Amino acid sequence: MVVLLFDGVCNLCNGAVNWVIDRDIKNIIHFAAMQSDFGQERLAKLGMQHLPMNSLILDDNGTIYTKSNAAFRIATLLGGVWQFTVVLKIFPLFIRDAVYDYVAVNRYKWFGKAEQCRVPTLELKAKFLS
Repeated sequence: MVVLLFDGVCNLCNGAVNWVIDRDIKNIIHFAAMQSDFGQERLAKLGMQHLPMNSLILDDNGTIYTKSNAAFRIATLLGGVWQFTVVLKIFPLFIRDAVYDYVAVNRYKWFGKAEQCRVPTLELKAKFLS
């Protein structure tokens, strides 16, 4: 199972989840807010429960991707034109993750914060793990 853990109160993160849902035509990616019971259990299982909630964490059948690598893996899983974004991997990881961290640190200031985690519609409920 492919599970994307995200900050459930971050508007940028929720927008990213919506973006992925709209493009996941193979219906392979499931989602869980880090703040949810499932998210907390999965983070504990991965030994990541003490990390700040400022990174996408992708668990692709036991292989863990974070930050820019998570974004690139998602693009690869989505296929189509999105998989070509991996050409940006020409930039070293420390640069890609520095940009990622800069956005992550400022995400609430730039995009705002929701009062609670996202509640999926009935049609999307099967994609969300709680």
